[in-house]
Amino acid sequence: MSDPAVNRIKALPIWQGAIKVAPLGGGRTNLNFVVADNKGKYVVRIGEDIPAHHVMRFNELASSRAAHAAGLSPEVIFADDGLTVIAHIESKTLSEADVGKPAYLGRIVGLMRRCHHDVPKHVRGPALVFWVFHVIRDYAATLLDHASPHAHHLPRYLDIAAKLEALIGPIELVFGHNDLMAANILDDGKRLWLIDWDYAGFNSPLFDLGGLASNNLLTETQETEMLEIYYGKPANAGLLRRYHAMKCASLLRETMWSMVSEAISDLEIDYAAYTTENAGRFEHAYDTFLQG
Repeated sequence: MSDPAVNRIKALPIWQGAIKVAPLGGGRTNLNFVVADNKGKYVVRIGEDIPAHHVMRFNELASSRAAHAAGLSPEVIFADDGLTVIAHIESKTLSEADVGKPAYLGRIVGLMRRCHHDVPKHVRGPALVFWVFHVIRDYAATLLDHASPHAHHLPRYLDIAAKLEALIGPIELVFGHNDLMAANILDDGKRLWLIDWDYAGFNSPLFDLGGLASNNLLTETQETEMLEIYYGKPANAGLLRRYHAMKCASLLRETMWSMVSEAISDLEIDYAAYTTENAGRFEHAYDTFLQG
């Protein structure tokens, strides 16, 4: 447990009576804690801006507040300089296996649509755009700046990204969550919640759809079902091609995210193993895409 972080939490002026602080795992770009006082339980997130990952805490905070106003996310109770206190939800955190189940997939897609179309009605102040191909190009520059051992992959990665971007073409612009890991979806027994808005910003809906599928190992049948639920009609060949291109881009970005994290992060996470895992997922998806 980080003592400076715990001391900072204990010094906050919002607590009612004595508090208990316990670390909460799962964060790859921040520290998370569960705090209980005489009034209730809260989640405290602590993290600085990470420009290399396009994570800006003012944007995370604005997106969290907008998502709460839209009825998707817990309430922000307090915020100050990279520290956010959020209402704790007694709930089950979904697993990768949960996402594709009939009991969940349609509900998650509905949650995604509400994120895309309802959250932007409540966003205040400046808003970011999360365009995966810009992120990939920026990651490539960062990896070169840090003399990354993965730099030899970059010419090929950039060539692939350019081809995928051209194939996707014009997009519908929505407000994306852009980090649809199973761990960012909660089930309180009555409804689903969407949390962790580090990467939120305007984007194509195909990115969240591709990210949901690739992060949670959906089958081809589940992917088609997901697209048809989202768009409310059968998925034609053109949509499927553009979707799979964006899914490949999502996996490439996740691979390069981990490569950059190897170079810049001081969190105790095995990023090298995560790089290997995601590089394998990307190569498989891209090979399948080329054969399609």
